[in-house]
Amino acid sequence: MAAISSPRRTTGSATGSGSSAARSARSVATTSTARSMADDVRERTDDQLAELLRRRQDLARPAPADLSSLAARASTRASVQRAVDSLDLAHLQVLEAALATSSPVDPAAVGVLLAVEAAEVEPVLDDLWTLALLWRSPEGLRVARTVSEVLPHPAGLGPRAADSFVEVPAPESVAALLEEAPPAARAILDRLTWGPPLAVLPPGTPDRVATGARWLLEQHLVFAPGADQLVLPREVALALRQGHSHAAPALHPPLLEGALREESEVDAAAGQQVTDLLALVDELAAEWGLRPPRVLRSGGLAVRDLKRLASVLDVDEARAAFVAELTYAAGLLADDGSLDPSWAPTPAYDEWQQHPGHQRWAVLAQAWLLTTRAPHLVGTTPAGASGTVNALGPDAHWPPARGLRKDVIDQLAAAAPGLSPDRASVATALGWHRPRRVPSSLDVVVAAVLGEAEWLGVTGRGAISSAGRALLDGRSDADLAAAMQPHLPEPVEHVLLQADLTAIAPGPLAGGLATFMRLVADVESRGGATVYRFSQDSVRRGLDAGWSVDQVLGALGDASHTPIPQPLDYLIRDVARRHGQARVGAMRAYIRCDDEATLGAMVADRELSPLQLRSIAPTILVSPVAAETVLEFLRENGFAPAAETPDGGIIVPTTGAHRTPLQRRPTPVTAQKVDDELVTTMVGALRAGEEAAAYQREQVASRPGPSLPSTDPTTTLAVLRDAAADRQAVWIGYSDADGRTQRILFYPDRVEGGRVHGTADGATRTLSIHRVTGAVQG
Repeated sequence: MAAISSPRRTTGSATGSGSSAARSARSVATTSTARSMADDVRERTDDQLAELLRRRQDLARPAPADLSSLAARASTRASVQRAVDSLDLAHLQVLEAALATSSPVDPAAVGVLLAVEAAEVEPVLDDLWTLALLWRSPEGLRVARTVSEVLPHPAGLGPRAADSFVEVPAPESVAALLEEAPPAARAILDRLTWGPPLAVLPPGTPDRVATGARWLLEQHLVFAPGADQLVLPREVALALRQGHSHAAPALHPPLLEGALREESEVDAAAGQQVTDLLALVDELAAEWGLRPPRVLRSGGLAVRDLKRLASVLDVDEARAAFVAELTYAAGLLADDGSLDPSWAPTPAYDEWQQHPGHQRWAVLAQAWLLTTRAPHLVGTTPAGASGTVNALGPDAHWPPARGLRKDVIDQLAAAAPGLSPDRASVATALGWHRPRRVPSSLDVVVAAVLGEAEWLGVTGRGAISSAGRALLDGRSDADLAAAMQPHLPEPVEHVLLQADLTAIAPGPLAGGLATFMRLVADVESRGGATVYRFSQDSVRRGLDAGWSVDQVLGALGDASHTPIPQPLDYLIRDVARRHGQARVGAMRAYIRCDDEATLGAMVADRELSPLQLRSIAPTILVSPVAAETVLEFLRENGFAPAAETPDGGIIVPTTGAHRTPLQRRPTPVTAQKVDDELVTTMVGALRAGEEAAAYQREQVASRPGPSLPSTDPTTTLAVLRDAAADRQAVWIGYSDADGRTQRILFYPDRVEGGRVHGTADGATRTLSIHRVTGAVQG
């Protein structure tokens, strides 16, 4: 199999770094009059503000009042954490290298740390500025203050020696000291060099290790913030790393490798998978409509019921769990809410089942893409749990599933058309694109998503299908269904009856015929053609449902292009002749039969001894066991009884009629999308709000005692923290104990514990933040 590489972007983050607005940011002059992040945001053009809102969508919800509020929100720890977590490995490494250099950020110095030319890091630095993780000062780019809180040890580097008030040897002296270092000291340095930079020496540390630590302390290669701690200063770590911040700089995405498929071959394989999936969903609904499994007390499906479902569907348990979870996510299956609850199809299934195959697939595909259910967790034991995860249970809910699923399919969509990448290649690429958000079980998750995508027809033979691309593009239901329609075979309304008691359906059967065939025959094999097998049990199932022998033979004769074979005719008539000879009722249970020999055989059968059968008349037996159990035992042991009503009639079960109460289809919880129209409106509102805020600030500066604009607590806290960090004054509105709002020019020193400490009018004051009604920089 030839390995094919997929062309990818050379730079770009998970938030869309390849946009034109980000590229236009490079043309912005590096000189700026901004004294803070807030000033930097105010100096941005409308296009640059729009790009910031598109790529950091949390800043737009709820809409900030003005640009100062936008800057304050962009500087909060939660928002910065979210932005940093969305970076790909190239942007993350450049940001970490920028933190490791002195301020302002020098692109050449960042390039030296990453062992690349400055020209390679400049576009990435511009992109980080677009994301407001950097801001432009008159001296150059600076890292936003909150970024250092989110990345306290960038690239595994410790604090600067100057920040910790310690002295360290010059970089050129470190190599010479290493030659003299004892082995224990070298071992400690090897442990700390690439991070984390902190080591703990617990009580009972061997003497040789303690001696090595003592030598490092004496040589000022490490310092001890505590009695049992060692910290490697940043300067020493960089000297040990030969001046590089990362062991393996990765400014370019890894290439996807795999086999190349013909696109027609991919779509054809996807269509076949969809045909099989729709048949499996119908079989699940038919089975659970007749015999709904009970809901566990803790929620979910019992292991034995999952095994039974896998046997009925003729698939392994992993795929059976996937079909059940997908049906549940699409709202076609639910808990019926009864006193003894069971899993059963919903009324929505009956409506869904009447639609053409491509429309039914669209419902399932959208449910799969948006659900937070993780079928691959079924049967596993989570860390700290005492039992395994049950299908349809609460433990199969895993919020990261939706994001990871979309990221995996994004990788396939970004590959060359027809490329079927191997799993390891996809896992590596996903780790590069979201290095801070991949789970420890990444390989397992990738394998599970690729398997589910194949079963669902999103991929075919490992490559994304044309319908899969439509799903990922977020097209409408009609467009999504239309993308799959050409690749699904047309439904057929006939079968070919064989003399070996089988019937061949040369394609997917139409709804009514498919329901009838599943009732009177069992699926033996699937594929381009489905093979059904008739047996005594399957024919009896049809008779139990109320079909007469003439109706069964008539329906088969109408559906078949070939005459009804004699063996099949004999089988149906023989089962019909014996069907209902023995009838079961509740006494707790009785059996009556005109054939005394049949009753005698039942009493003599050892397999029926648990029923404790007793003759009370030549044609009647009774049992202390429930009628349903008696009926099941007799059928399992070769008899063909029918259930009887108190007045002597035959009970006709309602085939597939068990349904849950009418309920709404579950709607996945998704964040409101920040589209171009909303961004354009919001930028205009921000400009208007900023003009109003600027006018208010002028009023504050020109006359005493004006009212300050009201700010939300998050913005107030961010303004106070920025002012304390920059040693700047801030105007605040403060509500005193009497409920009056005072205007105060405040110089904050620190913010902690819900209070801000600083000075006002030359006196030291401590103010409660919840009493601050508004804050603007002075």
